[in-house]
Amino acid sequence: MSKHFSDLGISAPLIKSLSDLNISEPTEIQKKTIPVLLTKIDDFVGLAKTGTGKTAAFGLPLLQLIDLEKQYIQAIILVPTRELGHQIYTNMVSFSTYLPEISIAEICGGIPIKPQIERLSNTTHIVIATPGRLIDLIKRKAIDIKQANYLVLDEADEMVTSLKEGLDEIVAELPKKKRTFLFSATLPGTIKQLVQNYMSKHVIMESADMEIVGNLAIDHEYVVVEPIEKLEVLMHFLASKEGERGIIFCKTKAAVNKLAKNLAINRFSSGALHGSLSQPIRDRTMGQFREGFIHILVATDLAARGIDVKEISYVVNYHLPDVAELYVHRSGRTARAGAKGYSLTVIQDEELEKLKEFQEELGIDFKEFKKPDSQSIEENNMVLWAKQLFKTKPDHEISTILKDKIKTVFHHLTKEELIEKMMANYVLKHKSDNVSISENPTKKSR
Repeated sequence: MSKHFSDLGISAPLIKSLSDLNISEPTEIQKKTIPVLLTKIDDFVGLAKTGTGKTAAFGLPLLQLIDLEKQYIQAIILVPTRELGHQIYTNMVSFSTYLPEISIAEICGGIPIKPQIERLSNTTHIVIATPGRLIDLIKRKAIDIKQANYLVLDEADEMVTSLKEGLDEIVAELPKKKRTFLFSATLPGTIKQLVQNYMSKHVIMESADMEIVGNLAIDHEYVVVEPIEKLEVLMHFLASKEGERGIIFCKTKAAVNKLAKNLAINRFSSGALHGSLSQPIRDRTMGQFREGFIHILVATDLAARGIDVKEISYVVNYHLPDVAELYVHRSGRTARAGAKGYSLTVIQDEELEKLKEFQEELGIDFKEFKKPDSQSIEENNMVLWAKQLFKTKPDHEISTILKDKIKTVFHHLTKEELIEKMMANYVLKHKSDNVSISENPTKKSR
């Protein structure tokens, strides 16, 4: 039987906010989580894939559990990245539209700390923080969390490294009688250790939407390439998705930078996102992506946490992730809010076995993407070259005399003749052992 938020115990002001946001029916993880958080006193572990509504699952109960007569921090929400922190903050503020007395602060790293210290001097009930920045504020004695009743660890599987070093310091500041809510897409050994070390023996665990990757609206395909053709195959695919928004995942920051540079050279509307970039640059890139000024985001796994853009039509795994759980997070960036999605994984022959392991573990069907032939790739490269030429800005420092000489060379040619000569020149310069794009498509290379 379908349940509504009122059936889960959510209060009228929160339901009114949800209505304004066009949210009427709870997701599976929300149905399983909200009643437990509202009515029990135990710690809680929630397992659910990306894009299943975890923020509302813990956010709505937290807002309802805040005691407005107590003017101190009552809940801490820890997140792995500032992007995710900002997304949660935005959602929590939206949820609390008709609870104006509740005060929520966002204190994540990567931006100046002074305004955050000033913000915390005012009444605050809920704090959303990255571990490093929270520890910094604790050491400066700029925040008091000694009376907080609730600790939320969101996307805990991505936060393990930073938590290893800092969670002891954070927990030491919190009262022993608190409730801890941990949310993760997976339950690997490291997360189990967190549960054992930092949560009570009486832990309630719920899981939802774990059987499939994100949802059935995602088509999963793969293409096997040689290393030398990897970039060209990718660009051929991206050309077919012109005007659509997508995310390309790379394993390392260096790989993100290299690929983003190559895409920019070939005039693809793209931007890079990884942890070593300054926060203003990351914010600007994300803003351009959200607003549609750039269509392609090249990112590392961690940097992509917190990206909640509904119109992402495709995801590309330029590098195969190490574990199936990461594939889940990546593909979960597409097919949001009921839309169709697509995930393409670019691999080499030796990675086929690993992909088969993912297929068995995740229970999804990877179909083979038809790799473009040499002629299609060369034709696409010529189109990219033409776009480069079109977008090249005139060099106003070239002398008028030289310009006139060049114009004299071409003055008798029509536009069509000039284009044909430029294309022929391109073919001569890029001639290889593959089928020439000037040859008949039915002919074979010799």
